[in-house]
Amino acid sequence: MTTPTQRPTRPEAAPQSARPARERTVGELVATLSEKVSTVVRSEIQLAIAQATEKGKNLGIGTGFLAAAGVVGLYLVNVLLAAAILGLATVLPGWLAALIVAAVLLIVILVLALLGKKKFDASKKYVPAPQEGFKEDVEAVKKGMQQ
Repeated sequence: MTTPTQRPTRPEAAPQSARPARERTVGELVATLSEKVSTVVRSEIQLAIAQATEKGKNLGIGTGFLAAAGVVGLYLVNVLLAAAILGLATVLPGWLAALIVAAVLLIVILVLALLGKKKFDASKKYVPAPQEGFKEDVEAVKKGMQQ
């Protein structure tokens, strides 16, 4: 008989290594494999989503900084044009200095427009024909199946 403060003793459990390991069935192995694979796939998808989110965030912030740099660059061009006009105005009348700077800008615009038109015209000779590539792929598959 045991006293109220004393617990009944149980036989000691055999150590884990002394017990024979139960062989797992093929069904249990397949279920475990399926579970592990689905866990890995879910983890990889979550990682890809997190990486894409971070990349998108960085691209958005980078785009904002580049846009701001572009706006400040436009202000810089205006300041440089004003400086050119003021510099010429020291030796010529102000209206003539502004007219000369405007003429130089007009020449730059015309040259850039002509170069752009030339590139557009050159691009017209490349007509996309995706159906031709698809036909070639189908022919290659047919030849491969015949062999």
